[in-house]
Amino acid sequence: MSVRRLAAEQPESFVFTPELEQIAVQLIAKYPEGRQASAVVPLLWETQKAAGGWLPEPAIRAVADRLGMPHIRVLEVCTFYTMFNLEPVGKYFVQLCGTTPCMLRGAEDIKAVCRKKIGEERHVTADGTFSWLEVECLGACTNAPMVQINDDYYEDLTPANFEKLLDDLAAGRPVKTGPQNSRHGAEPEGGARVLTDPALYTRGSSVDGTSTAEAPATGDAAPTPGE
Repeated sequence: MSVRRLAAEQPESFVFTPELEQIAVQLIAKYPEGRQASAVVPLLWETQKAAGGWLPEPAIRAVADRLGMPHIRVLEVCTFYTMFNLEPVGKYFVQLCGTTPCMLRGAEDIKAVCRKKIGEERHVTADGTFSWLEVECLGACTNAPMVQINDDYYEDLTPANFEKLLDDLAAGRPVKTGPQNSRHGAEPEGGARVLTDPALYTRGSSVDGTSTAEAPATGDAAPTPGE
């Protein structure tokens, strides 16, 4: 696991907004009295959103104080889970899967587009719109190569459709999440190709359409030995 450290440049302070405080109250109420520390992960997640997509050190301390936890314990959580960003990210944070299935399907070409359109890893564009990072497997191997942008997956990428996706996001145009080709979910392109014969789902028929013996009805007694 790579070492995760806080960003060198930090804001002086962080204060819970009324909206974030209301969320904190709702999250803490889900746990028994004295167990408010159990809300640390969801509260950090909501705090990250409120802080602009990352967790400054003052925000980490604010969460710890709100939950009555030592600061170091909350810092340990933040540095363990990669869902928490410890440095500023762009409005659209691109996480590019570089694990084996995506690599074999063209992740290096997608990485080249990131460098061309955004810059090097961890760099935030001058207008604050984009940043990117190569990450471990995101679990969409069938639809490789793919990226996660904020909370959404974009799959079956090519350099051309990925460039267009970034351009559309930058321009505020609507984009399609999920597969960027004609695929539906993780099905093959063009639709399902197996288990499509209706006979497979008709009781008493075999795959070739011939009749098969009916199965005994539920509850029929099995013959006793010697009958």
